[in-house]
Formats: sequence, C-alpha cells, structure tokens
Amino acid sequence: MNKREPIYSTAIGAGRALFGLLRVRPTTTGLERLPATGGAVLAITHFGYLDFALVEWVTWLHNRRHIRFMAKKGAFDQPLIGRLLRGMNHISVDMDSGGEAYAQAVVALRDGELLGVFPEGGVNASFTVRELKTGAVRMALAANVPIIPVAVWGGHRLMTKNHRATLRERRGVPVSIRFGQALAADAAGSDVDGGAASTLRLHDTLQSLVDAVQAEYPVPGLGQWWQPAHLGGSAPTPGEAAVVEAERRRRKAAKKLAAQKKLRA
Repeated sequence: MNKREPIYSTAIGAGRALFGLLRVRPTTTGLERLPATGGAVLAITHFGYLDFALVEWVTWLHNRRHIRFMAKKGAFDQPLIGRLLRGMNHISVDMDSGGEAYAQAVVALRDGELLGVFPEGGVNASFTVRELKTGAVRMALAANVPIIPVAVWGGHRLMTKNHRATLRERRGVPVSIRFGQALAADAAGSDVDGGAASTLRLHDTLQSLVDAVQAEYPVPGLGQWWQPAHLGGSAPTPGEAAVVEAERRRRKAAKKLAAQKKLRA
C-alpha cells in the first residue's frame, strides 16, 4: 500500500464521486497482472481525456497503489491544476525538451513506482492505436522494469477531442479496461535500435487489446461518433485524424512563435 498521500486520496475520492454520479460502469480484465510491489510502466491507450483517472480508479480499488502519470507541462503551468499534479507527484513533460522528465520517470521506476504513460502522445481522435513514441520502452529498459499494456475503451465517450458530450450522453457509459500480459522491454536486455522493435511490438499488443474490448463492448457502435471508421463508426480515419492534428500543431506553433516575437519586440 502507498504511504499516506492526502492530495492523491482526495483526488481519487473526487473521481469516484464523479464517476458514481455519472453511473460509469467499469469492466476490468487482467487486474491480476498488476504488480503488488515494484516498478512498472503502464502503457495506456489514449482516446479520452479521463483515461488516466479511470485506470487509476480501478488500480487503486484493486491494490491501493498510486500511479505517477507523465503529463504535459501546460497542465502543470495552471495554478490550481499544477498544484494538484505536483501534490500527487506526477511528472511534468516539456514537449520541446523532455530529458528532465525522462530522468525523473526512470528514478521513479527504480524507486518502485507505477508510471502511467500514453505512448501515442496526445488523445487520438481516430480511436485506433496510432504509431507510438519510444519513450515507454526506453524508460522500462533504463529502469529494468516490465511494461504492462492497458487498453481503455468507452472512456472517450465521457470526454474526448473534437466532441463535447452532453450530460445525458455521459450517464451510464460502460467502460472496458483490459490489462495485458507484462512485456519485457527487450528479451535480450538491450535494444540496439533505440527501442523501435519493442515499441512496434507494444503497438501491436495494444491494438489487439483494443480489438478485443471493442468486440465485447455491450453497446452497438454502428454510425456512432465514438466508433472507429473501420468498424462502421463516423470517427475520422487515422489518415484524416493525422491531417487535422498536424494542422492543429502548426497553428499552435505559429501562435507560440508570434507570442515570442511580441515579447522580444
């Protein structure tokens, strides 16, 4: 069990109250694959903004362990949210310079923490597993800990990118969370390709888990905004989502550059 952490305990209580109010119904598979002690990287799919809270919720109910999540620096820069994130010992990630966050994450893993990582990067609007970044594998290698793949399906119906769900839509949403078999970052103990081969293996494992929970999901998704295109939903295809995301990043970079120029003027 974790040492006493009042801020984290309060956050978990608030999350449980919120999910209870919305009558969220989680179904979990493979919880026994979570280690009771010791470090591990939880590599989680990222289709919705509340995926982190859902995974922490079921993990805490199972063995009272806390997860240290890696979150974008922008969230830490907000006064109230940043105070809460720091109080829960989450790790700030500067997208322009991630070396410090990487080092903090490796230390946390070596100290026996569970580290929550979203290897796709941001929320994926196509609701399929896109190409992964290698960080999750490289951190697991550096700390000599396993990677546990985690698929979350249904959480995006509560809150996600490009769709503002109504309160009625959020009520009673079934959420499926599946923990896969632990993966060694590399069977040989090192990855000469910078983690690329193991990352590809992790991607395929995550997509297989997603396929399984989608197949068992109790609500038909034909024509629904939350269902991926290849299953008959109206979500954008991976290619369409990538184009929109690239344009969003271009606009964000242009806005940041304009602000920097204004400061120098």
